[in-house]
Amino acid sequence: MDTVLEPLMKRPDLPQLVATLNEELQRERELRETFLRELTPNEKAEFIGGERILHSPARAAHIRAAKRLMKLIDEYVMKHNLGEVFFEKALVHLTRNDYEPDVLFYGKDKASQITPDQMLFPAPDFIAEILSDSTESRDRGIKFQDYAIHGVAEYWIVDADEGFVEQYMLVDQHYKLLRKLDSGTITGVAVAGFKIPVAAIFNDDAHRVAMRSFHVR
Repeated sequence: MDTVLEPLMKRPDLPQLVATLNEELQRERELRETFLRELTPNEKAEFIGGERILHSPARAAHIRAAKRLMKLIDEYVMKHNLGEVFFEKALVHLTRNDYEPDVLFYGKDKASQITPDQMLFPAPDFIAEILSDSTESRDRGIKFQDYAIHGVAEYWIVDADEGFVEQYMLVDQHYKLLRKLDSGTITGVAVAGFKIPVAAIFNDDAHRVAMRSFHVR
């Protein structure tokens, strides 16, 4: 039995606890339905733990790092016909929560199931989140847990201020840190064969060189 459930199963008030949980989950479902119904394309918002989370505008360093990484992965995936890359306006719809990751990748099997009119997306194969002061606790907390539970095979946490990438791989429904790099080369796993200098995420000159390398015959 799950170690979290075991002590609860021994409590004499378990039926009352279950009833309370069901009431709270129903309230949360109703709030989520309202969130999804009222969400507009002009908002960057997520639904996490029963709350609507509105995001403030991102700083330039955050936007630049996300854009460079998205362009690198997208160029590589397109060239090798590996699937499809999306960015932050794709709403990933998981069991309880809805997220807008900065960069996400679907392999060919999952990508082939995505329709032109689709607005809610399943768990992808790869996610990268660019840290900010307002999102770091969630990127390292609830998202870290939720992405793992839903089978996101690879998760990158990118710090645009300090210039490093943490690369996590899914092992038995938990993330294992493969490497933390502020220089050298990082090699992807979910995006087969994807390899870039870490500097290409943070520096325009390195980014241009990396982009050109994808066009070498």
